[in-house]
Amino acid sequence: MDSPKQSQICVNGRTVDLRRGSVMDGSGQVLTLRPQAAQVLRLLAAQPGVPVSRDELMEAVWPGIAVTDDSLVQCVKEVRKALGDDRHQLIVTLVKRGYVLEESALHQPESKNADAVAAPAATATPRGDAQAAERSLSIAVLPFANLSADPEQEFFADGLTEDLITELSKVPDLFVIARHSTFAYKAKPMDVRQAAHDLGVRYLVEGSARRAAERVRISAQLIDAVSGNTLWAERFDRTLEDIFAVQDEVTGRIAEALVGRLTKAPLRNRPGNIEAYQLCVRARGLSLQTADAAREACFLLEHAISLDPNYAEAHRWLALNLWFGWAFWNEAREPNRARAMAEARGAVALDPGDAGNRWVLGIILGHEGRWADSDAEFEATFKLDPNHADAWAMRSDLLTMNGRATEAIDHVRQALRLNPHPPGWYYWMLGQAEFVLRDYASAVQTLRRPETYRTTSRRTLAASLAQLGRLEDARQEGQLFMLSNPHFSVQHWADSQPLRDHETRQLFIDGYRKAGLPD
Repeated sequence: MDSPKQSQICVNGRTVDLRRGSVMDGSGQVLTLRPQAAQVLRLLAAQPGVPVSRDELMEAVWPGIAVTDDSLVQCVKEVRKALGDDRHQLIVTLVKRGYVLEESALHQPESKNADAVAAPAATATPRGDAQAAERSLSIAVLPFANLSADPEQEFFADGLTEDLITELSKVPDLFVIARHSTFAYKAKPMDVRQAAHDLGVRYLVEGSARRAAERVRISAQLIDAVSGNTLWAERFDRTLEDIFAVQDEVTGRIAEALVGRLTKAPLRNRPGNIEAYQLCVRARGLSLQTADAAREACFLLEHAISLDPNYAEAHRWLALNLWFGWAFWNEAREPNRARAMAEARGAVALDPGDAGNRWVLGIILGHEGRWADSDAEFEATFKLDPNHADAWAMRSDLLTMNGRATEAIDHVRQALRLNPHPPGWYYWMLGQAEFVLRDYASAVQTLRRPETYRTTSRRTLAASLAQLGRLEDARQEGQLFMLSNPHFSVQHWADSQPLRDHETRQLFIDGYRKAGLPD
């Protein structure tokens, strides 16, 4: 089958990036399709006006996997929703034959260079729509280079980068790429324009940090990736205790250059001890990975809290790691469950204006079955920081467990747009939602992605294979899962999950049992 002749097309007034599998509407809002749905759209767009058979689509999207027609129907439904094709006039169903993307629906993008980075103001949104232009201001902070002689100071440079991302995410009108995606460029040779294009942003922040004894030198610059011009650059020579003031100043200057006004940093809970801060930075990188990494993170965070009991972020990360331990890695429920709740509440009490504190409390409340309180915390999270990719992805877990898998997929899509090179658990959340939608073939494809394969998500992969009737493969994946999770039981899992929807609960239990996981 031919490939599309360009990476961007316009359909129904929306810009479709075929390479990324994303659709941007007229207001600048971007929706990222699931990989399978994106591939269906690419195949249809490769031959506009030409019917593409169901068999051809299914073989190309799910090669070597036996799938039902429903998997394809769900993908087409998702594409139609993204394109605003409510009346099925853009993608036409040919009964018992396949689908066709109407050639008249396609238009060339206005930009002469379809592969260029989308400009945020005049070119990516309708002319005269000032509010949409502001919303489409997009930026990524690349990892700051460590210029210190001591390689141990790498944590310091990484922490500075992460904190700038967090603070910029709170600035109204900015779209900010998450930390995990920008750190994919760490210590790699890089073309600025290509990095911006890959991340889907127009503006980049680059910088460096040098620490010697109690002095730090920080350099930062803001670059327009379209023109290549430096919009702002400055160097700061300060004492170590001034590091947080420097972060606030850099954030304000970048916001002023892009949005046109200098932001005033709100009051926030800053660590009073620099060693506690560095311990917390190290723990950030260990969180949400493995059971062993979580135990190490807890050790570091407890030390940080002993040095600075009022450090809200340390309490939040401790809560998250304690919760993950009992909810996903079969650690003892008590005292971890009660401690996780106490630490999360403590973090919010110390700093209610931190979006990270709010969503961590929200996910724990959800797992306690306190749905209204959980929803309130997530609403507060997205009001404080609509760019918080981890929060979007994590909430999808609660939505899936409540039988709202379609909404869960929408949340993961938003997370993937904010974090296009995400940690593997994003795909776990996506595959889990696909499983609940009974799109088992798509779940298998998602959960076999290298980012998430061989992690705890393997149990959902085993259940998906089992529901497809591939019992030999399912039991093999189940056995491999048990090698890393020898204490797992279906009953413990069911008791620890916020399974508000009975049908969803039984679907998982049935899949796990078919895959041979122990009761």
